[in-house]
Amino acid sequence: MTEILAIIPARGGSKGIPRKNIRSFAGYPLIAWSIAAAKQSELVTRVIVSTDDEEIAAVARQWGAETPFLRPAELAQDKTTDLPVFEHALKWLEDVEGYRPEIVIQLRPTSPVRPLTMVDDAIRILLDHPDADCVRGVVPAAQNPFKMWRFEGEGKPLSQLLEVDGIDEPYNAPRQILPPVYWQTGHIDAIRDLTITQKKSLTGDVIYPLLIDPKYTVDIDTLPDWTKYEALVYSGLEMVSPGNPRRAMPEIIKLIVTDFDGVLTDGRVWIDENGKETVAGSRSDSMRIKQLREYGVDVMILSSEVNPVVSARAKKMNIAAVHGMGLHEKGEALKKHLTEKNIDASQVVYLGNDFNDLPCYEIAGWSVAVADAYPEVLQAADHVLKTKGGFGALRELCDLILKEFQEKNKNGS
Repeated sequence: MTEILAIIPARGGSKGIPRKNIRSFAGYPLIAWSIAAAKQSELVTRVIVSTDDEEIAAVARQWGAETPFLRPAELAQDKTTDLPVFEHALKWLEDVEGYRPEIVIQLRPTSPVRPLTMVDDAIRILLDHPDADCVRGVVPAAQNPFKMWRFEGEGKPLSQLLEVDGIDEPYNAPRQILPPVYWQTGHIDAIRDLTITQKKSLTGDVIYPLLIDPKYTVDIDTLPDWTKYEALVYSGLEMVSPGNPRRAMPEIIKLIVTDFDGVLTDGRVWIDENGKETVAGSRSDSMRIKQLREYGVDVMILSSEVNPVVSARAKKMNIAAVHGMGLHEKGEALKKHLTEKNIDASQVVYLGNDFNDLPCYEIAGWSVAVADAYPEVLQAADHVLKTKGGFGALRELCDLILKEFQEKNKNGS
């Protein structure tokens, strides 16, 4: 059997997004996505995280990677290149364990959105081409370098970056007649061990491409990147995930079921001297319900809360409410309601925030969490809203569904 080692480099001193490698990305630590890509491969035989940070190492082990060593601090600086990191890992493994792989896979944590078979596809290309030193993931370039310029300084003329045989002015030529160009992504490199140890390179001289669909092009450098690409994960894109695959919004929706505390409220409660409780919510939550009914979608509250404030708020919103059941009975209550109303569970959307909503997530066709839901709920959700509970989360969900329905009507589907 060919020994194939996946190495995930993850230093602790990120400046752009502090602690980014263990920061939650779509419900899981960022590094868990790359570990999952390696663990779910049919061909990878070992998965190691190279880090200088004890906390990152602990998280990596939690998600199934090995951390047999800590990387020296001098190899975890802002300007440290990849090659010495991989040389260190391979030397340590050979010196201490006598272990030497034939192929090394690099999986960068900052490119967490990967096609399901990407890792094995890259390995097979390398195995099928004995002349290959490396396989590198590439996508069509968004910007054509033949239309780029060298800047020589203010007050000096520009000079063209690249020339093309047979085209005098490629920067003025239609894109269609220019040579196709591809941009290397951070998703994957599959490298022969000898390329690193003998050629002192992570690519060598003969580099084969793994063509990746551009919709998977993700490289997280900034916090706006983070938010943008979390939305991509929640769009239903088929991809490697540390948890269960996330489902897309159902084609047909008949019912939205929402929890109360922490979803229609912010989870806090005010209590007067007589024990009367008051909660805070958002008036905007009821604004789109009438429009949803025009599309055949109803809305109801399902809550274990016994306080009459639930039925009072439901009455104000003109929706049904089922509440007061035991904390662990919400799933059964939802099943009973769907049976009584003859509603297919696959056409139900459930909006929650806490662990007692998880049984309902397993029943509903699409599970949605508020932005400040508990970690277990964020991981289980098919979609996570941008809005916190009590601040218009239901309104955001309604807008999202209405937008989808309106797009379908516009396209005639």
